[in-house]
Amino acid sequence: MKKSLLIVVIAILSTVKWGYSQVDKNLPFIWESATVYFVLTDRFENGDTTNDLAYSRPQDGPPLRNYEGGDLQGLINKIEEGYFDELGVNALWITPPIENIYGSVPGAGYGFHGYWAKDWTNIDANLGTNALFGTFVDIAHEHGIRVLLDVVLNHVGPDTSTDQNQSWPDEWVRRDPDCNFQGPEGTIPCELVNNLPDIRTDSNENVSVPGWLLDKWDQEGRKEIQETELNDFFTRTGKTRSPRNYIIKWLIDYIRKYGVDGFRVDTVKHVEEDVWKELETEGVIALREWKANNPDKKLDDLDFWMTGEVFNYNAPTMGRNFTGDGFNVDYYNNGFANLINFEFRFNANDGLESIFSRYDNLLQNQLVDGKSAMNFLTNHDTEEVFDRDRQKTFEAGTKLLLTPGPAQIYYGDETARTLTPGGGASGDATLRSNMNFDELNNSNSLASQTLRHFQKIGKFRREHVSVGAGKHNKLQDSPYVFKREYNKNGIQDEALVYTGNDNDFTGALDVFGIWDDGTELQDYFSGTFATVSNGTATFGTTFGLVLIGEPTSRTLGVDEVDTSNLDFVKAWPNPFTNSLKVSFQLADIKLNEVEVAMYDILGKKVLGNEQIDIQQNTIDIAVPNLTKGMYLMKIAFNGRTQVVQLIKK
Repeated sequence: MKKSLLIVVIAILSTVKWGYSQVDKNLPFIWESATVYFVLTDRFENGDTTNDLAYSRPQDGPPLRNYEGGDLQGLINKIEEGYFDELGVNALWITPPIENIYGSVPGAGYGFHGYWAKDWTNIDANLGTNALFGTFVDIAHEHGIRVLLDVVLNHVGPDTSTDQNQSWPDEWVRRDPDCNFQGPEGTIPCELVNNLPDIRTDSNENVSVPGWLLDKWDQEGRKEIQETELNDFFTRTGKTRSPRNYIIKWLIDYIRKYGVDGFRVDTVKHVEEDVWKELETEGVIALREWKANNPDKKLDDLDFWMTGEVFNYNAPTMGRNFTGDGFNVDYYNNGFANLINFEFRFNANDGLESIFSRYDNLLQNQLVDGKSAMNFLTNHDTEEVFDRDRQKTFEAGTKLLLTPGPAQIYYGDETARTLTPGGGASGDATLRSNMNFDELNNSNSLASQTLRHFQKIGKFRREHVSVGAGKHNKLQDSPYVFKREYNKNGIQDEALVYTGNDNDFTGALDVFGIWDDGTELQDYFSGTFATVSNGTATFGTTFGLVLIGEPTSRTLGVDEVDTSNLDFVKAWPNPFTNSLKVSFQLADIKLNEVEVAMYDILGKKVLGNEQIDIQQNTIDIAVPNLTKGMYLMKIAFNGRTQVVQLIKK
């Protein structure tokens, strides 16, 4: 290797840090173990200050009920800087980004949350543009992050004086009575609350697009294309032009056009259950079409996925059927792969084994067939949350991220964002304060310490599907130790966790026969590595939590580069496309004793010996799944190590 090239390699290696890169999109993923980050886009990060007062919306609402400036560009910025990667997030749930009513409602302020729809076909200008939304989805996918779009099919936005003459007509919505929540009849054909017009989802009558909406599209230069797309949809499906079918069409456009991976459905029990099966069916068709048309952008071949908010669905207690408010409905048989679990925030007060065994039973025995319930501790609606005063943030992170099933991190859970902001904020506004990124400037702040805790467990969870989806087994009580094992659909994974007090686990730790001697393991909490010997592994960690799994990412350090002999390996072609060859200039090489590994520019291992093929005097390596960019190949044998810089074009 030439000296100048070596300097480049060492410069890169010396800046390596633990983190994720685009290749992480190749990590195994199943929804049952997803780590979902739920973000109110307007409250997260202001990436474009020029759109802060779109539609001339003033900030004259009650405290924390105005638009605050967060937008899609802010989300994009945080994705690209690796914030979600380092947290182990593999799905982003964003509040509805569609255009909301322009005016405010007395006492309730503006529709910054996105649930007051005006025009389903357009991204709200306070958040960005349709094109920017597409960019957001693409960039999320590049980081292995699925996108869940929050959707509303129960109601439109309130009538306001600002939006005068742009209200939905009576053939589209009902404005009375208000719901009394007494069984389906008191919950579905009624207004959720006063002045939240209820969409006539039960109707099969043909209706026309309101004249004000057609005029709006015409002024925006979009009328012809919108009408053409509607005609195409109704011709293809044969559906009536009923209110719900228009909205289903407008919602699935975000899948068909941009590749949205799934929906989080709002106010599920306020709509007839068979409507959700219609939505899911069209979603599956749309996502399959998008993936067929965008093979270079898709993450996998998984189908469209839906989770739903059935308010006060207590998953472990109710099982598959929601039995609250006079209902007895299996929504899992009506389009949903997942429902949000409102019980976990209370169960989190219990001990670890009580929680874990309860939720293992829910996932493995009560729901089954790929169905799951999403656990959360806080969200945007529920006043009763776990640790409202943020006094138990480490406990919260441990319990949420190690419990079987999908986990929902509500924005700021990982940074101890205040849920008691004061300043006159009241009701659900207190749950929707601005993200506290500024508190991360102090590395000793509660925000920073909590974030580091979440990151460690989040990384463990993302790299090992067994943590969220594997079968849970307690191994001993004191110290409390458990394992998780997953072996389905061609994915096999194991994880082992020790819990206790600081300095409990500095010595050799039993791996309970999960891994053979000679296996390299990582403790994801301390970041240290160990090799199994005599059935044990010694990490020397001083922490009271040890998260053990086989490393899927391995940092290549400068100390691993042998500069004494850098000319015994040839790798070609360089640049390469889908395959590589490695040969040696030394005669005493036994190729079956050579170790080969490739790392991305962040030092993350992306390929190892299990992916190479030895042919006579060369090693053939197939690398079709690697993204374009620079890589480092480490070749080692007989105490010699060489690092080669390679470019994939």
